[in-house]
Amino acid sequence: MASEDVKAARDSAVEKIVNLAEEAKLAREEIKPTSHAVLSICKSLVAGGVAGGVSRTAVAPLERLKILLQVQNPHNIKYNGTIQGLKYIWRTEGFKGLFKGNGTNCARIVPNSAVKFFSYEQASKGILYLYRQETGNEDAQLTPLLRLGAGACAGIIAMSATYPMDMVRGRLTVQTENSPYQYRGMFHALSTVLREEGPRALYKGWTPSVIGVIPYVGLNFAVYESLKDWLVKTKPFGLVDNSELGVVTRLACGAAAGTVGQTVAYPLDVIRRRMQMVGWSHAASIVTGDGRSKAPLEYTGMIDAFRKTVKYEGVRALYKGLVPNSVKVVPSISIAFVAYEQVKDLLGVEIRISD
Repeated sequence: MASEDVKAARDSAVEKIVNLAEEAKLAREEIKPTSHAVLSICKSLVAGGVAGGVSRTAVAPLERLKILLQVQNPHNIKYNGTIQGLKYIWRTEGFKGLFKGNGTNCARIVPNSAVKFFSYEQASKGILYLYRQETGNEDAQLTPLLRLGAGACAGIIAMSATYPMDMVRGRLTVQTENSPYQYRGMFHALSTVLREEGPRALYKGWTPSVIGVIPYVGLNFAVYESLKDWLVKTKPFGLVDNSELGVVTRLACGAAAGTVGQTVAYPLDVIRRRMQMVGWSHAASIVTGDGRSKAPLEYTGMIDAFRKTVKYEGVRALYKGLVPNSVKVVPSISIAFVAYEQVKDLLGVEIRISD
């Protein structure tokens, strides 16, 4: 009996030693790549920021026109279509008018894109790890549905982190020389809204934004990554050389992803912009209609905004600005994805989701 106790104690001690050795090994493996991981994260953030800034600047005139069409007073139409709207801005405000609000947009989109791309890669790694643990298949890859989930998580995190900047950017974009009160810039707008309307005002329209993130950002990433994988595996029409996609092919994938995402989510974007204008005591003339008969701008929530928009302006109002948005979203999303990957390659970022 005593010998059995000694044997059991010995086996237990050996097991503890083995477990401690394994834990020490794992700890060393986790600590070893820390500095490299931090550098890789920083490079990913820089690549995402550059991609967002470059893509938004390239389509700034169309972005401003889209917002003007979304929120303009239906009883005093100034912008009536893409070409006419751009000409009107040029005639009344000059070249600078085409890029009004772009500085604030870049200030917002750079951290937004950086956080979005980084969050997507980290969410993808986490979801893939859990998926492999669940299925027991160490070679499993992300499915389109899992990519959709990773993209949606990334979009919500990035959008929430920078939403106050987006809110004031919308107001800065629509104000003209005829506006009764001028925001002098992003920080002045933030402080003014905070002082006059309270902190909750900085998140007006947040709910439809979160809901819209799921189809918009989620489908962008899911469609783009799925198209890339399909092209690499099937190599149709000789588009893929040595398992690498060319720039033109990446642009096409980004264009398809952007078109699908923006079409599904667009009505929510219109409602978001309109809710952001509510409570603006010195609203821009484009919103108030230069003192003429005003559209109902007081919404109690997202559902009320949908109901009043459809009631007073019809279902087509939910797609105001869709044409310039469709024109700009294809190059915008395409340039963002390609610029991200090009800058990432230039910086030497190596991110393996399958590891």
